[in-house]
Amino acid sequence: MTETTTFSVALHNETATAQLMADLALLVGPGDVITLTGDLGAGKTAAARSLIRYLADDQALEVPSPTFTLVQGYELPPFPVLHADLYRVEDESELEEIGLSPFPDATLVLIEWPERAPSAMPADRIDIALTHRPALGSNARAADITGHGKGAAQVARLKALREFLDASGYIDATRRRMNGDASTRSYARLLRGDEVVILMNFPQRPDGAALYSGKSYSAAVHLAENVRPFVAIDEGLRAQGISAPAIHHSDLDHGFLITEDFGSEGVIEGDPPRPIAERYEAATDVLAMLHGRALPETLPLDGQTYEIPLFDIEALLIEIGLMPEWYLPDRNAPLSDEKRAEFVAMWRELLKTPLAAPKTWIIRDYHSPNLIWLAGRSGIERVGVIDFQDTVLGPQSYDVVSLLQDARIDVPESLELTLLSRYIKARRAQDTSFDAAGFAELYAIMSAQRNTRLLGTFARLNRRDGKPHYLRHQPRIWTYLQRSLAHPALTRLRDWYLANVPPPQGPSQEPSQPASQA
Repeated sequence: MTETTTFSVALHNETATAQLMADLALLVGPGDVITLTGDLGAGKTAAARSLIRYLADDQALEVPSPTFTLVQGYELPPFPVLHADLYRVEDESELEEIGLSPFPDATLVLIEWPERAPSAMPADRIDIALTHRPALGSNARAADITGHGKGAAQVARLKALREFLDASGYIDATRRRMNGDASTRSYARLLRGDEVVILMNFPQRPDGAALYSGKSYSAAVHLAENVRPFVAIDEGLRAQGISAPAIHHSDLDHGFLITEDFGSEGVIEGDPPRPIAERYEAATDVLAMLHGRALPETLPLDGQTYEIPLFDIEALLIEIGLMPEWYLPDRNAPLSDEKRAEFVAMWRELLKTPLAAPKTWIIRDYHSPNLIWLAGRSGIERVGVIDFQDTVLGPQSYDVVSLLQDARIDVPESLELTLLSRYIKARRAQDTSFDAAGFAELYAIMSAQRNTRLLGTFARLNRRDGKPHYLRHQPRIWTYLQRSLAHPALTRLRDWYLANVPPPQGPSQEPSQPASQA
C-alpha cells in the first residue's frame, strides 16, 4: 500500500495561497508531479500560477489557464515546468499526445483535473484539494495537501516548514526565490515590513551508492549530510571575527534556518565577470588572519560538540579519482588498471607533503559565488562568507587556491601572484619563521589536487545530474592546472598528465603541452 501524508491549510486570500505555493516550491523539483483538484472556481489555476511565478521570480508573469491549450510549458531559472489542464481530456491515451505519457523526468509537472485520467497519475505525487470556505471570507479556500509515495515525505516536510515559519513569526512574510547551487539546499528571502532575512532549506543528504569502502561519495569526502555542521561552523567563524551570517531561528532536526541576509553585492564585476582587486585583497586577508591562529578542532553545537572532520588521504584520493571516473571517459581516454594504479600511487606520494603540514579550517568553497561584500563594515569584516558547511581540517593552502584560482571566473595570473604574495607577506608578519617557499609548494600541490577533482566534478554534474553549464568552466580549470603543474615538485605528475590527460573540449581550450611551455 502506498504511503500517504496529509495536512490542511486555511487560505484566507490570494496572498496566503502564494505563500503556501512558494513554500512548496522550495521543496519540490524536476520529476515531481503536483495534482490540483477541486470544483470549478476553487482556485486550482491561481495556485499553479502562484507557484510558477515564484519559480520565475516574476509576480507579473503571464500564466494563462491551460484549459484550451491543455499544456503550457515554462522554461524557468531552476528547471522547466509543465502546467496541464485535463478537463477536456476524454481518454487517457490523449496524454501521450500532450507529452504527459510518460511524465517527463527533468520537469516539474502541475496537473489540474487529474481525475479525468486517474490511472495515469503516478504513484509518487502531491495532491492539493482546494475547496471554498465562505465562512472564512469571500475568497477563502481550504487546501488539503496529500503526499503519495515519495510525495508523503515532501508533504511531511512542508508541514514542518510551515510550523517552523509560524513559530518564528514569518508565516505571513512575502517569499522571494533565490538561486540555489549544485547542492540539494534551497533558499528564499523572507520580507516582513522593512526586514529581510534568508530561509534555508537544508534537507538530510540522501545516502548515495556505497562505492568507497562501504561509504557514499559524500560521506567518504566528508561533505555535510545535514544542517548541523553549518550551524557549528557558522558560530565558530563568527567567534573568530569573520562575517558569517547570524542565525536567528533554527530547526536542526528538519534542517531549516532563518539567517541574516548579507545582500547580493559580490566580489566580482563586469561581463564577463572579473575580480575586484580590493575585495579579493580583503578576502585574502581573511585567510591569512585565520591561518595564523590556533583553531579548535571541536565546536559547541546545541549543547553538545561537533568534531570537524580531518581531510585525510583517502578523502583526497577519492576526490581526485573523479577525473578518471568521469572526465577521462568523456574525453575518450579511459585509464587501464595499470595506469590507474600509477595515478593513485603518484598522488599518494605527492600528498604526503600537505598532509604533514600544519592544519587549519578548510572552508572548502571559499570563492566568488560564496563571498558577499559588506561595504558598511570595515577590515576583514567586509567579506561575508556564506558557504562553509563542508569545512574540514587540512593544509592552509587549500582555501588560498580556492580563492585565487576561482573555478567560475578567470583570475589573471598576475593578480593571482600578487594576492599570493600578499598572503605570504601577511603570514610572515605574524610569524617570521613562516616558510614562503614551502607554502608555494603546498599551494601548487593543492591546486593540482583541487583542479583535478574539478575536471571530474564538472563532468559528473553534466553526465549524471544533467547540468551541462558546468562544462564551460573546464577550460579555465585546465589553465589553472597547467599553472600548478609548472612547479618543480610536480614534474613527474606533469609528465604523466601530458601523456594521459587530454585537455577539455571547448573554444577556449589550450593545447595539451607541458605547463612550462604553456
